[in-house]
Amino acid sequence: MTFLKKLQNAWAASGSLLQVGLDPDPQRFPAELRGRPDAIFEFCRGIVDATAPYASSFKPQIAYFAAHRAEDQLEALCRHIRGAHPDLPLVLDAKRGDIGSTAENYAREAYERYQADAVTVNPYMGLDSVEPYLAWKDRGIIVLCRTSNPGGSDLQFLQMADGQPLYLHVAGLVADTWNKNGQCGLVVGATFPKELAAVRERVGDAVPLLVPGIGAQGGDVQATVQSGRNSAGTGMMINSSRSIIYASQDEDWRVAAAAAARNLREAINAAR
Repeated sequence: MTFLKKLQNAWAASGSLLQVGLDPDPQRFPAELRGRPDAIFEFCRGIVDATAPYASSFKPQIAYFAAHRAEDQLEALCRHIRGAHPDLPLVLDAKRGDIGSTAENYAREAYERYQADAVTVNPYMGLDSVEPYLAWKDRGIIVLCRTSNPGGSDLQFLQMADGQPLYLHVAGLVADTWNKNGQCGLVVGATFPKELAAVRERVGDAVPLLVPGIGAQGGDVQATVQSGRNSAGTGMMINSSRSIIYASQDEDWRVAAAAAARNLREAINAAR
């Protein structure tokens, strides 16, 4: 099954566009996990199992694991997601961007080591930095387009010779040229709803959008859904991380995460 088909099935089966981001910070873990050598895995597993009924995908951020030498716990987490929640796509947030054999090895890391359904990549080095990922025709490539951080405007809003901003050039390049196998998506932040709408208009229904910025970054749910949905009312992985996974640091942390995920799913569906 291709990434896009798995994602479409997850949207339909779950009735949700919510993607739960997994950004584990041991300093924010509940007391019961502090000091445990497997704390990162146990925390993320608890969050995954608690929020799975309300999510349509999960997105672990690799840096949060690598910074603590916890890549083995990320592997274990990916195995758990695939085993316990096999119908929910796993998107590895790595934002890789390199060429040649280096990119080939980054692709193997994402798709073989972690068995991710999709991975985020940086398009700045052009097509040959993305081609190694495209060779995995059943996997997804989610390309940075209009990111949710304020500094994204430093480059992404630069005007091209034809007058369109760089982020729309990237959107068109991905939709028209790179997406020949139907593998590609785009990262577009919820903090820029007008740009989100412009990207959706440019790429049409076929390209899914990974939309960070809801929750801690202040993105508006109503504006996000209205701007980024496709004609079927889907087409988005609306990501929330910190506002869900750190909803509580007390012993009710799993229950609190589930409630935060449920509430956000319901808010998203109300806007649809």
